[in-house]
Amino acid sequence: MNTDRETRGANSSDLLALPLFPLRSVLFPDGLLVLKVFETRYLDLMSRCLRSGEGFGVIALRQGGEIKGNDGPVDLEPVGVLTEIIDVDSPQSGILSVRCRGTRRFSTESVSQQADGLWTARIEFIAGDESVAPKEKLAACVAALVNAIDTLSAQGAKPFLEPMQFEDAGWVANRWCEILPISLAAKQKLMALEDPMIRLDLVDDFLRSKGVIG
Repeated sequence: MNTDRETRGANSSDLLALPLFPLRSVLFPDGLLVLKVFETRYLDLMSRCLRSGEGFGVIALRQGGEIKGNDGPVDLEPVGVLTEIIDVDSPQSGILSVRCRGTRRFSTESVSQQADGLWTARIEFIAGDESVAPKEKLAACVAALVNAIDTLSAQGAKPFLEPMQFEDAGWVANRWCEILPISLAAKQKLMALEDPMIRLDLVDDFLRSKGVIG
């Protein structure tokens, strides 16, 4: 996998080879992901990524476990998110704590598993969200996110990466999706939606249904 090739391939029909890190969670573009890595296949992957400066794909599990050999057959969602590694720490021998940022969405083709258990796929990038301001009727949804971030910060939690982009509908929708108490399948569908305003509208509807905003 080559970073220059990724950039060129984003505007072409070429499929790119990408190593995958399946999880029972959904990563969103610009989202923060903290991984505890201890399996050999993923320790090797992190080592390669750190040497090359390349990223890897995070993709949600429909079925199966994150650890090799657990929970039977593995079934992966068709849309995931490319990551970039922010920093790595080693709290103890054989374990890495890896902080990553989600970057670009991709769709998968020809998913396969290597002899060491690492999943790979041929992928095609999906166009990023158009940067559009939230509609006026969604102002309460944006304000509620500001309040939620302030509350979390007061509790010592910082689940989001800076800079904050409250003027961007897709960014606001994605941050809400990360913290809302909704199913993995619902988060996946929201992440895969290509219209950021529809995504934020759906978030707004959910918040109103729960009485979070009036």
